[in-house]
Amino acid sequence: MFTGLIREMATVQGYQNNELRVKADYQPKIGDSIAINGACLTVIKLFADGFSVELSPETQTNIVTENLRGKVHMEPAMQMGERFEGHIVQGHVDCIGEINKIHDNGNSFDFFITVNEEYRRFLIPKGSVTVDGVSLTINEITQDGFRLTIIPHTMKESLFGIYGVGHKLNIETDMFARYIFHLFNPDKKQSLSWDDIDKISSLY
Repeated sequence: MFTGLIREMATVQGYQNNELRVKADYQPKIGDSIAINGACLTVIKLFADGFSVELSPETQTNIVTENLRGKVHMEPAMQMGERFEGHIVQGHVDCIGEINKIHDNGNSFDFFITVNEEYRRFLIPKGSVTVDGVSLTINEITQDGFRLTIIPHTMKESLFGIYGVGHKLNIETDMFARYIFHLFNPDKKQSLSWDDIDKISSLY
């Protein structure tokens, strides 16, 4: 389990077959879970300056593998007793999103991101979403995705500062939105309305 708060910008040293080697100050143990750009991966080797993680064939299919180069977002799994920030993140990438517009507001930037229609049902206004491992708040649901407002601190301390239009991203929708949808729609033939979601959310 993760929080969506990036702990370090690691550097990819190599990616071959199923193994990704990264250089990082953080020192994990063999078998630890590490989120790289939002994907939960398992540490299989340790080095003096970093570690290697293994990517399953399914993970390689679901994430943006071409982004596994240069700098990557890294977050170790949350430990019991730590201060909880961000939101509950599983590290299970749902789909690939794409930046289709960036608007400079002067003191912030609006990122408009498109996602597959199948996953837009899990996007909730003012709800949480994980983008390349970063916990963010959805400001607006658009016709083909959602809008994020990124503050200068996040632009500086994450890869958002170098992202451009057309860049592809790992997207994990909110876990509770997915659970609620499947709980009330086991056959997936009927979608919840926004009123239904608001009523359910008010119970927490």
